[in-house]
Amino acid sequence: MENLLLQIKNCKVCDKQLELGANPIMAASANSKIVVVGQAPGRVVHNTSIPWNDKSGDNLRAWMGIDKETFYNAEKIALIPMGFCYSGTGKSGDLPPRTECAPLWHHQLFELMPKVKLILLVGQYAQNYYLKDEAKETLTATVQQYHTYLPKYLPLPHPSPRNNIWQARNIWFEAEVLPELRKCVKKLI
Repeated sequence: MENLLLQIKNCKVCDKQLELGANPIMAASANSKIVVVGQAPGRVVHNTSIPWNDKSGDNLRAWMGIDKETFYNAEKIALIPMGFCYSGTGKSGDLPPRTECAPLWHHQLFELMPKVKLILLVGQYAQNYYLKDEAKETLTATVQQYHTYLPKYLPLPHPSPRNNIWQARNIWFEAEVLPELRKCVKKLI
């Protein structure tokens, strides 16, 4: 595992296409039981090199019902984005994750994490990549049908504060999905 993590950290596959250059950010261990598959690091995370070290990370930890110490313990939780580096800024926020990373690294990582019991698919990019044809037409529909993907996957919206409007419109998420998420996390850690 250490060799693979070092290879990922030194990856420069799309360096020239990245606004701030390559800085792959992730965390994993052969003992990880939960994997959080997110989108890609934002600018704050890029600058600190700590995964989910922003308001989205604060929201995700609150959703999961855990503290930072637990969240950043790779022996329990792996943090693997679809794109390992900050993609840059677009018209309405960050650019989508680079498409090179997941096919290049995810399979290798999962092969070295035999203890994984739950994969949180955070956002549509992760859901479409892992659920393929089983993903519904919209993120909302996929998250609403979360129970059909358990026990392996649990789809979630992105925890960005930009999605507060989505949460306000979908009150079932807090009432139904978050308690199930917390129950699954508590059972595994």
